[in-house]
Amino acid sequence: MTPATHSTLFPQVPESADAVLDGLDPEQREVALALHGPVCVLAGAGTGKTRAITHRIAYGVRAGILAPASVLAVTFTNRAAGEMRGRLRQLGAGGVQARTFHSAALRQLQYFWPKAVGGELPRLLERKIQLVADAAARCRVRLDRNELRDVTSEIEWAKVTQTVPADYPAAVAKSSRDCPRDPAEIGQIYAMYEQLKRERDVIDFEDVLLLTVGILQDRHDIADQIRRQYQHFVVDEYQDVSPLQQRLLDLWLGDRDSLCVVGDASQTIYSFTGATPDHLLNFRTRHPNATVIKLVRDYRSTPQVVHLANGLLGQARGRAAEHRLELVSQREPGPQPAYTEYGDEPAEAEGTARRIRDLIAAGVPAGEIAVLYRINAQSEVYEQALADAGVPYQLRGAERFFERQEVREAGIALRGAARAGGNDALLDDAEDLPAQVRAVLSTKGWTSEPPAGSGAVRDRWESLAALVRLAEDFAGAKPGATLSDLVAELDERAAAQHAPTVQGVTLASLHAAKGLEWDAVFLVGLTEGMMPITYAKTDEQVEEERRLLYVGVTRARIHLSLSWALSRSPGGRASRRPTRFLKGLRPGSGPLAPAGAGGGGVAGVDGAGGGIDRGSGPGRRKRRGPVRCRVCGATLTEAGEMKLMRCEDCPSDMDEGLYERLREWRMEQARALGQPPYCVFTDKTLMAIAERVPASDGELVTISGVGVRKLDRFGADVLAICAGEEPGGSHEEA
Repeated sequence: MTPATHSTLFPQVPESADAVLDGLDPEQREVALALHGPVCVLAGAGTGKTRAITHRIAYGVRAGILAPASVLAVTFTNRAAGEMRGRLRQLGAGGVQARTFHSAALRQLQYFWPKAVGGELPRLLERKIQLVADAAARCRVRLDRNELRDVTSEIEWAKVTQTVPADYPAAVAKSSRDCPRDPAEIGQIYAMYEQLKRERDVIDFEDVLLLTVGILQDRHDIADQIRRQYQHFVVDEYQDVSPLQQRLLDLWLGDRDSLCVVGDASQTIYSFTGATPDHLLNFRTRHPNATVIKLVRDYRSTPQVVHLANGLLGQARGRAAEHRLELVSQREPGPQPAYTEYGDEPAEAEGTARRIRDLIAAGVPAGEIAVLYRINAQSEVYEQALADAGVPYQLRGAERFFERQEVREAGIALRGAARAGGNDALLDDAEDLPAQVRAVLSTKGWTSEPPAGSGAVRDRWESLAALVRLAEDFAGAKPGATLSDLVAELDERAAAQHAPTVQGVTLASLHAAKGLEWDAVFLVGLTEGMMPITYAKTDEQVEEERRLLYVGVTRARIHLSLSWALSRSPGGRASRRPTRFLKGLRPGSGPLAPAGAGGGGVAGVDGAGGGIDRGSGPGRRKRRGPVRCRVCGATLTEAGEMKLMRCEDCPSDMDEGLYERLREWRMEQARALGQPPYCVFTDKTLMAIAERVPASDGELVTISGVGVRKLDRFGADVLAICAGEEPGGSHEEA
């Protein structure tokens, strides 16, 4: 990076091969210069591994050592591959292929299938779950929705570990794998699934790798042709390769050793998919002459965050732990990690939302904050709490930025305006490129001020606002750029899946957060049974859970909050315990681990030192007795059932007419507030109101999902509707 006028999104292409090396630290530079023979890069979290390997490829290309078309860089997600392509393009090495294993294999399979097999490649099955359901039905096995998903995952695991149906039961026993049903039964469904695929002439994603491996093994002429094309291989996240992916990589390589792998055994968290760190840990055994380089300078996290991360791994056991990397923070000191204990999960969610709101008020962008949890089912209570607090959020795992409807529509509008040029009246008063973009996107819903609240309206605005920010950065980096230039840039980014950042707090599972980072991270639900998860039985399974928490901790740059709740629901028995992984690291859990290279001790909430915040304050809930069904008396545990105060299956005495009037009123309020309807009240809350027909504030506020804040905002209207009267009107001023 040179002149300050250039945005970091649009850096100038380095002028020479040597300029590619500028700004690399000594270890990263060593990686970039190691262009021959097998190379193994052990890279800790936040140490700049992607920077190191992309500069390595770019240096090799710019120096004339590597031909761009002869390099194949493979990784595990389309997002990571897109980021790699974007970085290589910025470094002047745009001709290099950067793909996922599946994408690279599919291209080869489509090209060579007519020659190797004949005819057209069978249709690729987008989702296999329906076919698995058909296979189970053929086997006269009934599976509910959750069992169907689990059996589908088992079939995927079997295929990536190269296990055929007949060997599945033995493979399960050998791996100590928890099986959702009788292994022989799953093996039978697996065999029928394969038969149905043949009957219907379809293949699945695992078949893409299996068939490519089969062709390369059987047809040496095709294998030789691919090896002539690709002379040099780079594999990112090498700790996550499956046996099947390793087999494909071996066939691509042949008897050559021009291979660079990058990974960290301490971030192996996908063993349930067949991933194993063994290939990374055994690399020196397979390649005795390999160059091994360690990256331990952490540029992402403060010394306080790094110290906690090192402390977590310091207690780890097993082979991966023997190869752990001690990170050394390169950042200025920051606040200590905060530890908070709550009485119940709703209180934990509300407390988290308040702290997030405080961070945003203090200047931390919403897009630089994340709430991370162990399983996706935990997201609902945080979605509700953030919506109640007026904090925008986005769920990780939604469709890609450039595939969103509003972004596609915006692209069409910008392309049309670029073609019209000076003949578009929209652009008459627009003096520069950003003004032109704002004028065009104003026809698609963009405004200078964001809409209130969250939901679909806010999501659409955030997408358009991200395009406006991108245009501003582009104009700053390239003065004199036209609308046509911007459209071309957007097309390139769409092809590379290099999306601008959308502003909004991220809600994601710990697995989905891998590879991402934020200024502030809230790790929630850290109790025994959730972290480690209940079904983690073996020592290795428990250690993988520890690594998962380590991944979560290392997502944070500055602010890190860890919390847990003593019971699931208000009034529940406070029987939960915080995760064992924090023992000796959090205040009050035994002696603190000595400060390591990361620096900094571990303090309590807000860096106060020595204590745990018990979640006191306005959001602190009084503990009550267990919540029981008002019909049958059973103890309720599900959030939806507790809102209804009855079991889901118990008979309802709901006033259907009242429920419909409440829904119509809710739609009017949501429209006035610019929020989705659930931000006013959820369906379950409306059902509970229609069943109990409250006649006073006291009766209404006891219904779960109402609370004091919503009572103040909407209570008068709801009580009026329940009494058969007309509500008072909109509550936009609230």
